[in-house]
Amino acid sequence: MGVMFRKRQKFGPLILNFTEHGFSSWSIKIGRWSWNSRARAHRVDLPGPLSWKQNKSRRRERASDHR
Repeated sequence: MGVMFRKRQKFGPLILNFTEHGFSSWSIKIGRWSWNSRARAHRVDLPGPLSWKQNKSRRRERASDHR
């Protein structure tokens, strides 16, 4: 397994994520709640090492669905 480069820049509640290829995604974190643009997931930090995550992936609608 190779070494990976990752960097995070924080601007208040806004977090910008970078990889070796450049900009990767952005996140917003307010208190224990956060949302990530790449995963499109809501996450809530729970006590201890636990967290809860709900995926919010986009569902593409096809033309055949609108009959």
